[in-house]
Amino acid sequence: MRNREIVTQFKKSSFSQGDQQECVEVACTADGGRAVRDSKDRGVGTQFHGAVAWGAFLVGVKEGRFGR
Repeated sequence: MRNREIVTQFKKSSFSQGDQQECVEVACTADGGRAVRDSKDRGVGTQFHGAVAWGAFLVGVKEGRFGR
């Protein structure tokens, strides 16, 4: 990952509504990657993922590789 500058506002997952406890927010970084943080506890830090890694993650989600 080359540039960790966050260039968009964080957006909360559409699954993070109501009484849901698993809340994440995602923002874009200057190099096309993503920044991810816990919306319930932003103080624990932010994870940064490069564009290639984020793309592979999205493919995995769409293919159902991750359980709920």
